Amino acid sequence: MARGLPQTVRENLEKCRAAAVASVDAYNRPGPNFRTAHYIVLIIIAWTALFHAIFYNRGRRPWYRRAVKGTGIRYVRIDGEPKHWDLSECLTQYYGGNNPPERRNLEFLCGLRNKIEHRHLPDLDASLYGECQSALLNLEELLVAEFGKKYALVEQLAVSLQFSQIAPPEKRQAAKSLARGAARSVVEYIERFRGGLPTETLNSMKFAFSVFLVPKVANRQSTADAAVQFVRVDDSSPEELQRLTRLNVLIRDKHIPIANLDMFKASQVVAAVTARVPGVPFGMGVHTKAWKHYAARPLSGDPHPDRTLSQYCVYDPVHRDYVYTQAWIDFLVKEIGDPQRYALLTGGTTPAAGGPAPANEPQVLVAAPNAAP
Repeated sequence: MARGLPQTVRENLEKCRAAAVASVDAYNRPGPNFRTAHYIVLIIIAWTALFHAIFYNRGRRPWYRRAVKGTGIRYVRIDGEPKHWDLSECLTQYYGGNNPPERRNLEFLCGLRNKIEHRHLPDLDASLYGECQSALLNLEELLVAEFGKKYALVEQLAVSLQFSQIAPPEKRQAAKSLARGAARSVVEYIERFRGGLPTETLNSMKFAFSVFLVPKVANRQSTADAAVQFVRVDDSSPEELQRLTRLNVLIRDKHIPIANLDMFKASQVVAAVTARVPGVPFGMGVHTKAWKHYAARPLSGDPHPDRTLSQYCVYDPVHRDYVYTQAWIDFLVKEIGDPQRYALLTGGTTPAAGGPAPANEPQVLVAAPNAAP
């Protein structure tokens, strides 16, 4: 560690770097282990230690305080030791009222840790890779920005080797089972958190890092120094993007949740909504009006069929149709349960009266959260 830094700073930097390397080791180690759960616990330890190092280096004590009657404000102690801020408090102290993608990334992982710490959900690993990778890259970026390049982790890390390019049918089937039982709350948390983010955060590399492994063919020695390279899309030149396109690198402009996990066809959505709101006419025609009004998906024939509100609807390129989420069903139940909104959605027919809405009723229909402009 560099000379000149206070001991508390050096100790936390060492803890940060050790926990970060251990998190990668836990994630990349082959075998049916608690990959994502282990990684999240360790990367949160690394981030907490980094923030503590930053605060100590700035002359702040990252300790909890409380008011004690008759003696004023005192630091909280446990067994004689000060109680340090956890990661959530560190985020509040460091970012204040700002909510950059890297903060949202850590808040997502903290919430996920609380959901999965007592569960074994290995089939979530692939769907959470982006958030896990971003947490690591963001950590190194802040580490270097605050303490210099000598603390970078790049020389201690390597890209993990892959056994196969093919997901066996058993694994795909296991992923679908996540929608049942205890895992359902975890899936709902993931979809709800991602669905509540603004587009710029959801598509930011600092929230979720998306990467494609492209075979690199070297025809001369100077180009054979690395077999895998990270290409940051937002930093690439137009020429580089064209080159990647020619290599069939697909750059998605929409973050899609777990593919076809507990999704519903339009007919299933209609049946589910009808069952939950009895007495309110809701057929395929009304459903079509609903997804058009809320811009849940593009119109038929749109050149970009995948540009959907991903918390509600996902395009299935294999079958060339759309499937819908449980969140979409819940949203529709809430909307059509309101007579005014139902009337506006269906062209003025209320489920109760069966006729046009009164002229003096306010013509207001609340838009879906994060609806496309």
